[in-house]
Amino acid sequence: MIEREELAKKIMQRDRKIIFSDAANQKPIFEEPEKGYSSKKDMKNGPKIIADFTEYSPLHKGHLHCMLQAKKAFKDALFVAVVPGPTERSGRGLPYIMTRQARARTAIAVGADMVVEGPPMGIMGSGQYSLCLAKMFQALDTDFIPRGYKPTPGFDLIMERITMGHGVAPKPYKIVDMETKEILLEGKLKEDNYVIASLSKSLKKVDFYFKDKFFFVKRIEGVSGTLIRKSVLDNDLSMVKDMLPPETIEVLREEIESCYAPLHNIRSEELILETVNESSRDELLNLSLLNETTVDDIIDKRPYNCLEEVIKSISQGFSTHHKSRVLSSLEAKVDKETISKYIENYPSLIRVLDYKDKHVLQEFKNRIPHRRLKIWQ
Repeated sequence: MIEREELAKKIMQRDRKIIFSDAANQKPIFEEPEKGYSSKKDMKNGPKIIADFTEYSPLHKGHLHCMLQAKKAFKDALFVAVVPGPTERSGRGLPYIMTRQARARTAIAVGADMVVEGPPMGIMGSGQYSLCLAKMFQALDTDFIPRGYKPTPGFDLIMERITMGHGVAPKPYKIVDMETKEILLEGKLKEDNYVIASLSKSLKKVDFYFKDKFFFVKRIEGVSGTLIRKSVLDNDLSMVKDMLPPETIEVLREEIESCYAPLHNIRSEELILETVNESSRDELLNLSLLNETTVDDIIDKRPYNCLEEVIKSISQGFSTHHKSRVLSSLEAKVDKETISKYIENYPSLIRVLDYKDKHVLQEFKNRIPHRRLKIWQ
């Protein structure tokens, strides 16, 4: 446990530097195409790009089903997985089960061609990271966007409008077509379906043409991410082996043996205590996702001696995952202005976490010749 807590601290400190560095760039970094390369001709003749955003925490048979369906539909395309990202925290503020490097390795093992780094979900609002994803799909010049969905009453109409290239905006208790202003659905969408609608809204916001680009894949039954993560924590994969590809099990076991996993119950207590005990009120208010009520509750009860005391001091909030998201913000200690600049510049460069082989890497470079790539070391 001590080794993994130290690993969590090192990852957070490293990723904090990445976020601040990307935020400091004035604009996305572009490069001149290689000598003798005709960008328009080669981009036109090059492979299509399938870009999917998935956490892979861990990669299960539901993720694999979506990937294989997309690869079957678009046989000669490159499958590019966008995997978040700095801080190693999910949109719920929860630590991922493995590092993004391990998650990328799993994706390549089951059939992805490229894996690139996504945004730091754990310290952003849902609209913020949805906007970052839209900008990444735009930067990748994406041709197809596969998304798993759960069949629910009224969602067919929403998918139909998105296929037409219409942005669909989730509003309080209703879903609205941004083109026609029609109310497509009264009420709320479930999580996966909400992500699809929110992404269409963000793609429209960045002026990305996505007519006929979404590829909807019905979610398969019998896969539980919660049960998988519990089994990993208990070091007993026997109950969930039918939910996981063998490649995922192999990477998980390698990471566990190296004390690099599981990480989904690990935080850097040291960094959090340092933030809550030593930061001024203004410094805390400036942190991403923290409001006045949360900050005042934290200040009133300090000093803190352990993580549990901090957790108890955080008010529940409107979101189920409010406490986890606040903890991630305290851990990362990234201010709101930096997040805003990070989003403005995103992606300042495209970090490649893993790739199938050198040929695929070159094909990928040829498809986005003006974008600077950085291979993760």
